[in-house]
Amino acid sequence: MADRPLRLLVATDKFKGSLTGPEACSAIATGLRDGLGARAVKIRELPIADGGEGMARAITLATGGQWITTDVTDPLGRRVEAGYGWIDSSRTAVIEMAEPSGLWRVSPDERDPWRASTRGTGELMRHAIEVGAQRLLLGIGGSATNDGGTGMAAALGVRFLDASGDLVADLPTNLDRVHRIDTTARIALPEVVVACDVTNPLLGPTGCTRVYGPQKGLSAADFDRHESRLAHLVSLTGSAGRLAAETPGAGAAGGLGFGCLVFCGARLRPGFDLVSEILGLEPAVAEADLVITGEGSLDRQTLSGKGPAGVAELARRLEKPVVAFAGVVDPAARPDLERIFAHIIPIEAGGLPAPAAMAQAAALLRATAANWAGEVATFAR
Repeated sequence: MADRPLRLLVATDKFKGSLTGPEACSAIATGLRDGLGARAVKIRELPIADGGEGMARAITLATGGQWITTDVTDPLGRRVEAGYGWIDSSRTAVIEMAEPSGLWRVSPDERDPWRASTRGTGELMRHAIEVGAQRLLLGIGGSATNDGGTGMAAALGVRFLDASGDLVADLPTNLDRVHRIDTTARIALPEVVVACDVTNPLLGPTGCTRVYGPQKGLSAADFDRHESRLAHLVSLTGSAGRLAAETPGAGAAGGLGFGCLVFCGARLRPGFDLVSEILGLEPAVAEADLVITGEGSLDRQTLSGKGPAGVAELARRLEKPVVAFAGVVDPAARPDLERIFAHIIPIEAGGLPAPAAMAQAAALLRATAANWAGEVATFAR
């Protein structure tokens, strides 16, 4: 390495609530340049995502695509502006369900999975198809919904009918009134590939209702009626639905994984694998002397397939050292985290309370990277 610049790859996920992936990468890269001074380095920034929030913008930025916006409905049916990425060379639309249907769209006192719908996600998909998309990449995660994808399906033309053959319009509230599902009016769909970062089935103790329902406003007393409603949806979709309900990832985003399988003929893929393939992460890691990743919180969830863990696994396979920046490091998970990262660098917040630290996250992350930069040579190889 003596006769060429040190090659650093900065590939971080979002710092949730404070920085997007691109913003976090920029803060770290700028801080490293500050700290390294005149030393010859080549720093590449490659924001990552695992299929959840941030996926669409990360892919769009990395591929030189454009961001398209349109009016859709939010989880509670209000009109909002939402967007998706467009890669013109492949006529591919990159959509995040969280953009129109995410938990961030509703305030804590508005959370109501009994009513919340994925209709806005279907409207984004329909818009992309109508402008000529030949492939949809859909990231599912961060949802406010628990509707099994029925809202999405309705936006694409699937009709949910009662025992008299009349349309049941108020979904998912009246899902238990649905007697038959008519897919004959569904619009023609291109290939739909779903990026999913969890492996939960639709139903049961590890299904979407019991695992993710509480963060969307469900109490334990609500579980049975929501589980019953989704089980009814499965019964309406026959043997294909029963198989789909057990597929790992069917329970993602309040059962949107299930809805994509049965109503769109989608393929579910691990989010990190799909995103890293599109971004060309493997060759980027192979070229680096040191890989730098991170996210807002390094904890047990990180170890369950989140973006930084995926970067670490890829780096290990290619025999490249990897370090991680984080806003918060869970002490209980630290021993396991230290098995996959050569070093962990928490943000130096100077005793600031969490809200203030998050508001100043970019400056604090940059300063932390600058202070740590002198150690880069210790880990690079």
